[in-house]
Amino acid sequence: MSRAQLALNVDNLDEAIAFYSKLFDVVPAKIKPGYANFAVAEPPLKLVLIENPGHGGTLNHLGIEVESSDAVHAEIARLTSEGMFTEEEIGTTCCFATQDKVWVTGPAGEKWEVYTVLGDSDTFGGGPTALQDDASDGPCCTSAVDAPPSATR
Repeated sequence: MSRAQLALNVDNLDEAIAFYSKLFDVVPAKIKPGYANFAVAEPPLKLVLIENPGHGGTLNHLGIEVESSDAVHAEIARLTSEGMFTEEEIGTTCCFATQDKVWVTGPAGEKWEVYTVLGDSDTFGGGPTALQDDASDGPCCTSAVDAPPSATR
């Protein structure tokens, strides 16, 4: 099963969890400090909430969750053959999960990932996009939770 992913920056995680639980009539699949995700069956959606005070209501990134690493590698080959630059992250930790993924950037700068979850992690992550000062510039792993003390959000 593939499903679309929508990752939103939120100002207050608890308020956002309460709202989206009611909106989609589902409880979060995972809650960690500064992070929550929902596996919504109908419509098929992975909703990710990333606490990022001052950026609430903005897009963090978009994605397509696929079933396997083979599907990720097939997308890497397909996107490369289409002439799209890809950034591969194989065996990376992001959003409290170990994942294989590939990133592409849309025409307006929006970040898209095609990924599969390999397992849970106790850490948020720290890939190459982890510590960016402006959450709108980077994909997953851009949360105030992991930001260095000097980062402004």
